[in-house]
Amino acid sequence: MTTFAPTLYAQTFPRSNARLRDLMLVFSGTVFVALLAQIKIPLPFTPVPLTGQTFAVLLIGATLGSKRGAASMLLYTALGAFGLPVFAGGASGMAYLSGATLGYLVGFIIAAYLIGKMAERGLERNLRTSLLPFIAGTLVIYLFGAGWLAILFGFEKALALGVLPFLVGDAIKMILAALALPVAWRLVR
Repeated sequence: MTTFAPTLYAQTFPRSNARLRDLMLVFSGTVFVALLAQIKIPLPFTPVPLTGQTFAVLLIGATLGSKRGAASMLLYTALGAFGLPVFAGGASGMAYLSGATLGYLVGFIIAAYLIGKMAERGLERNLRTSLLPFIAGTLVIYLFGAGWLAILFGFEKALALGVLPFLVGDAIKMILAALALPVAWRLVR
């Protein structure tokens, strides 16, 4: 089974080269997460800002699939590490990567892969099952993000700084993604 973006791309450009398609999709995913990363709301009680990145990661994993989704997140992280202002609020560089958000960035890569694997099995196509990939991906992001924060600040502070403030917002993001994908598949059919 294929995921949404390659299906739509193949319908739109039926004679395109598969490698060019994959490059375009990976690059588009990278741009999408970089754009949503610019939606940044600093929270005074945590070093981790509220951003649109997690929503982008959910959609990228589900629409691009496991390999392209993970590649897109790897490219995003590499571009930010090399100095392009793609991280939250236009941040970049190795110093940013070694800060409080490192675990989340690693989690983005793994979550995109996992969500993509689940989407390749068709779980994002049906309203009854579409929430499952996004819950799994969000848990991975929390695991790596809070795990890194626990190394920096301790377990209790990691939960207080890196998980609890984001639960409601991430629940909304998961529900929006879970509603969007089945609708998008119906439109493509």
